Amino acid sequence: MTSKALSPKQKRILNFTRKFLDSRGYPPSVRDIVSGCEISSTSVVAYNLTRLEAAGYIRRHADISRGIELLTNRRSYRNTISVPIIGEIAAGEPIPVPHSETWDTVASEELEVTEDLTRGKQRVYALRVKGTSMIDALIKDGDIVLMEYVSNAENGDMVAAWLKAEKEVTLKRLFREANRIRLEPANTQMQPIYTTPDNVEIQGKVITVIRQLA
Repeated sequence: MTSKALSPKQKRILNFTRKFLDSRGYPPSVRDIVSGCEISSTSVVAYNLTRLEAAGYIRRHADISRGIELLTNRRSYRNTISVPIIGEIAAGEPIPVPHSETWDTVASEELEVTEDLTRGKQRVYALRVKGTSMIDALIKDGDIVLMEYVSNAENGDMVAAWLKAEKEVTLKRLFREANRIRLEPANTQMQPIYTTPDNVEIQGKVITVIRQLA
């Protein structure tokens, strides 16, 4: 069983246990994990600890208080994190996405990435790109973009822009002009989108592109 096979809850427990042990010098109790990982009950924690033990990540000593022993090389999971893939974003014509209020809570799957790809950002999600409007920025159809969840961006930033009236989102470079917003494609064959500032809500900006080689 590799780290990729762990559930998000198991990864959270494993990382919490490591950090707790590093900072205090002793492992957490089951109730510490319930609180620290915001898990509903001790039985849920116990079940996931059993799964982690069966997978070879930990050893539990029933006769010892706080008897959780880490067995894996810590670097094997310290340097990777799970990023939610919340769907697809059109790099051509905009496509509908979850409502802006639920943008950062809807995940169709998860992507395991190294911490250096997230550049130290905390609120990171991933989108699959559809279309070719950003091809001159070396973002092709099928690539994955890692996004920092922010509500503001600088001119020239590549952003996921929510168009409120259309209830659609698009991946473009943002430029603020006198009385309008220009969402610029990176494709000379396509025209920019012009709209009013109050119609645009920034849902994130691109921090990394994961290119598909196939």
